[in-house]
Amino acid sequence: MNIRLIEAQDADPQQEARNQLARAAALAVLDTLNPPEALDTVGYHSAGATLVVGSRADALPLADRLAAAVPVTVLLLDEGDDVPAPSLRIYPVFQARALVLSGWLGAFEATWQVAGRAPEHARFDLVADLGAAPQIGAHQRPHGYFAPGPGIAARARELDALADELLEMVGDFEKPKYFQYKERLCAHSRNQRTGCNACIAICSAEAISSAGDLVKVNPYLCAGCGACTTVCPTGALAYAYPSAEHTGRRVQAMLNAYLEAGGSDPVLLFHGAPGAALLVGMERDGQALPARVLPVGLHHAASTGIDVWLAALAWGAAGVAVLTTDEEAPQYVVALDRQMAVVQEAMAGLGYAGPHVQLVRAGSVPELALALAHAPRGAAPARRAGFHLARDKRDSLEYALDHLYRHAPVQPDEVALAPGSPFGALAVDGAACSLCMSCVGACPAHALQDGQGLPQLRFIEKNCVQCGLCADTCPEDAITLVPRLSFLPTRKQPVVLAETQPFHCIRCSKPFGTVRMIEAMLARLSGHPAFAGNLDRMRMCGDCRVVDMMAPQDEMTIGEARELRRR
Repeated sequence: MNIRLIEAQDADPQQEARNQLARAAALAVLDTLNPPEALDTVGYHSAGATLVVGSRADALPLADRLAAAVPVTVLLLDEGDDVPAPSLRIYPVFQARALVLSGWLGAFEATWQVAGRAPEHARFDLVADLGAAPQIGAHQRPHGYFAPGPGIAARARELDALADELLEMVGDFEKPKYFQYKERLCAHSRNQRTGCNACIAICSAEAISSAGDLVKVNPYLCAGCGACTTVCPTGALAYAYPSAEHTGRRVQAMLNAYLEAGGSDPVLLFHGAPGAALLVGMERDGQALPARVLPVGLHHAASTGIDVWLAALAWGAAGVAVLTTDEEAPQYVVALDRQMAVVQEAMAGLGYAGPHVQLVRAGSVPELALALAHAPRGAAPARRAGFHLARDKRDSLEYALDHLYRHAPVQPDEVALAPGSPFGALAVDGAACSLCMSCVGACPAHALQDGQGLPQLRFIEKNCVQCGLCADTCPEDAITLVPRLSFLPTRKQPVVLAETQPFHCIRCSKPFGTVRMIEAMLARLSGHPAFAGNLDRMRMCGDCRVVDMMAPQDEMTIGEARELRRR
């Protein structure tokens, strides 16, 4: 999304002074909040066994520095026969090819081929990859994996620093478990039909994989960027350290302190460690941060999304900016851009003058200063919200959207959104739908429901995350996604999307299906040899069908009696 930047406006000196004091109050309030606590931790054990991969020129000098302290194995990737003789080294050296490497600190696995020999396999605690292309291509490298690239032996200072860094990674270590996974909410797959792959596609550490209907997150590879929780439409993946509630308390406290101190048009600038370095560079270069910009440090810039941003706007923020640099994975930038498009569409649809969001992509201090001079100055609701972020992501979104709608300049029944948005309705072709209810079984958000004894398909719009599993599962292709934000009271209530008359058993008259479903079954099975002369059994309930099948052959079945009457 390309948001048109507002031309920088001449600042009122008195208001600028008030904004400066207000920002100081907002930053000071952060010191009064308790830090987050990790609910769970992930442990690593490294005995120091190190694999060094690369050319002779690079790998052997590093191995020589490490061999006196830790076990070392060297895999040479360049061709040649000048491998040092065994008597001249205290570590094994192999001329390797077809290397496959995976794992993390304390648990790396390597398989390689040596000419004329069977494949070798070994486990290592640490890896120094000095090859031209990294063996592990993930943007976010696993702990214990170092890939400074080739030519490091010529840079003696870097070689010594790498050796020291590897030796420091011997011992026991732990980190927070950054995520929580609620399986019941996951929209990844149902019945071998794929719905949502957002978390798998965005993870720069390649820590998330498909596990049938669910996903599996490897806590040892997870780097805590939080992008998976940002794009998760249901909240199945939630940021546990720090939690969204903790981030919400920080943001809310900052905005309250800033506005109560007389500040105006506050803009939250979310940033990670690379962004923090740019902000320090601004101060060092004498570039003043606009007084109304409130920096909010995060573990990673991609760890917040529409739930936090919409809540911030409901709490009185004039805008939300997210600072990214060249260090963030490119898929994170794309995802943040899409999330901001949803926010801007919602705010514009409600009549709030904008823009309200800004994705800042800066690689230098001048670029950052220019972008922040044009920070968003969107209209805020007349009354600030008082809710807190909930543990459930969808609940937080409901709180924020309800407040923004109640105080909006325009109150439409609905706001159209782009395809792929996490809100919307369903259009069902009533003539095609057989009410087989396969869509109900596939829906992970309980947005689709059966008629509770009636031949009806019901839908609760506020629960729908537009994962598409229902449309993909429907055997009649009767379902179409309709991305939108509805503000009608009916969005929280079950509405009937399709219904038909019940079908009654031809033997006992008990209702057991729908007319459309039975007709569809008969049409499909009429030519099947297994049902020749027995199609009437498809018109019976389960109990009567068994009775009819078990009737003695010398007794006339219902089907035979019906045929006799036809004659």
